[in-house]
Amino acid sequence: MYTDGASTGSPGWAGAGIFIKRKREVERHSFPLGRCDVHEAEFQAVIKAMELLRNEKAEVISLRSDSQTVVQAIEKRYIHKQQYKPLLSAILQLAETFPLFFIKWVPSKENKADSLARKAIRLNERADGL
Repeated sequence: MYTDGASTGSPGWAGAGIFIKRKREVERHSFPLGRCDVHEAEFQAVIKAMELLRNEKAEVISLRSDSQTVVQAIEKRYIHKQQYKPLLSAILQLAETFPLFFIKWVPSKENKADSLARKAIRLNERADGL
């Protein structure tokens, strides 16, 4: 699975994109997140993806993200900024519900969820009447 978060500012309109591939099946999701910064959007994208897969009783999760902040926080199980600690905690708790959980950083150009996150930003704008 690939996740991506995007924001128009700090904070700004934000969105989460999720691309899930299983054997021959592909799912694409775009979730508007309201107003937040890009790092919060990145964490929220991971949480939403993990919640989707937990509800489907997935057992092996291989997550790809272009956010070094998120990947390093999950690998180290630590983030310095207080505002992201609850989000990291939620991710770590969700990770424990899967027998196998892997995470890997990928360059932005390889992130299949990028366009889905940008689409989610526009969904915010429509919902707000902009």
